Amino acid sequence: MISRRTFVKQCLATAVAAGTLPVIPVDLAAFPLNNSPPLAVRRGEDINRLVRQTIEALGGIDRFVKPGSTVVLKPNIGWDRRPEYAANTHPLVVKTLAELCLEARVQRVRIFDFTCNDPRRCYVNSGIRDAIRSLDNSRVRLEHINDRAWKEVAIENGRELTRWTFYRPALEADHFINIPIAKHHGLSRLTLGMKNIMGVIGDDRGRLHWNLAQALADINSVIQSDLTMIDATRILTANGPQGGNLEDVEHPNTLIASPDIVAADAYAATLFGFQPDQIESVVVGAERGLGTMDLEQVELV
Repeated sequence: MISRRTFVKQCLATAVAAGTLPVIPVDLAAFPLNNSPPLAVRRGEDINRLVRQTIEALGGIDRFVKPGSTVVLKPNIGWDRRPEYAANTHPLVVKTLAELCLEARVQRVRIFDFTCNDPRRCYVNSGIRDAIRSLDNSRVRLEHINDRAWKEVAIENGRELTRWTFYRPALEADHFINIPIAKHHGLSRLTLGMKNIMGVIGDDRGRLHWNLAQALADINSVIQSDLTMIDATRILTANGPQGGNLEDVEHPNTLIASPDIVAADAYAATLFGFQPDQIESVVVGAERGLGTMDLEQVELV
């Protein structure tokens, strides 16, 4: 059985050759997840070591990327905030994952986000620009969004969205690693892995908040994460998603990782005192076949 990412790329290639709009089916029944998806949770203050331990618990980076491939790392870089304010993914988490990809001999690592604040200030003040520059490796690139690289995709059987614009490099990557930060959100309670995918879609993203959970399920049906690593080294517990007050920040010093995005989000919700069924996007994601929300069915490794 082919993977869903391979299937999506084949759909896109066929559509481009035919000059038609690609149609991505929402029903994932043909691409079943394992009955007991693995979930790794590790705690510690040394972030480089923490990332490596978390990935090793899942069997190593080679389970998620292959030599010679193109990998997209998608952190949250949406806000003009320094790392300590817990609005963006920690730069050392992003850097260490990039290092692991290089060690796995991938051909190219692309890092980007469609930011909410000014992109140049977000990339700099998040600390991610300098972290990636410190690798001094031409195979890793922190990129600004290219306005000419959007592609409209039809979403067959979408509940909230029947078509939407996606960032082509995210669609065409061989592997997609989702690296959200866990934090409070004023409309959805929390923003975690499923919501982080909004950083690779275009158009009027604000409109999605009218029926956010179903919209997130729709877009995650198109962009399926091969691995989700949730940064909870520090979390924003109020006034999210932008924050700005250090009194709202706690430090669980935790990383959560799984190939099952719903399971990762479900576990992350517990760090804020929620049960998974209290987060609508988690519930809808499970209902739509995107993953497992029942933590008793997860293989904690």
